[in-house]
Amino acid sequence: MKIYFVRHGESEANLLREFSNRGFKHGLTARGLQQVKQLARDLEGIPFAQIYTSPIKRTFQTAQILGEWLNCPVEVADALREFDCGELEGKSDFGSWEIYDGVFRQWVAGNWAARIPGGESHLEIQGRFIPFIHGLIQKYRDENILLVGHGGTYRCMFPLVITNLDLDTLSELNIDHTMPMIVETRPDGLVCTHWGKFAFD
Repeated sequence: MKIYFVRHGESEANLLREFSNRGFKHGLTARGLQQVKQLARDLEGIPFAQIYTSPIKRTFQTAQILGEWLNCPVEVADALREFDCGELEGKSDFGSWEIYDGVFRQWVAGNWAARIPGGESHLEIQGRFIPFIHGLIQKYRDENILLVGHGGTYRCMFPLVITNLDLDTLSELNIDHTMPMIVETRPDGLVCTHWGKFAFD
């Protein structure tokens, strides 16, 4: 089984540097649309059993384009949404990003109960993401699936579900828009084989 993790194309929220992790606003930019179409061309010919997407607009748009191009069904999965930033939602100022970075540093240090006021803790993200991935492994044993999600959630959760990606390794890797991160099942668990154009094996 192979799982293709993909981050959405460039969105309006990225240009605004605005926290936009709730509702259905801030879709893809013109550049984001081109990124997604290029990814679709790159993946053409790979048989995917299913595409799952976060419900946020930028990911949903990305998945819809990929689904049409690859002739693959698309299903919304709340487990893939970006983590809730609580009272920072809709903000873009420097101080808000300092708060965000501070909570992320606490998570890296192991304080998984920390949260932005009104937002999700690391433990709560784990509670929706990890069981979802385990369920996919059981359901799609010999097939390829494509997951469209967000950089923040991926960066938090990858060290907990992928055996060869720890925090130190992830700190040196970028999660670029529409860059496929390919993971496969092995006897010792999920292993990342490709990070964009970089091959681990």
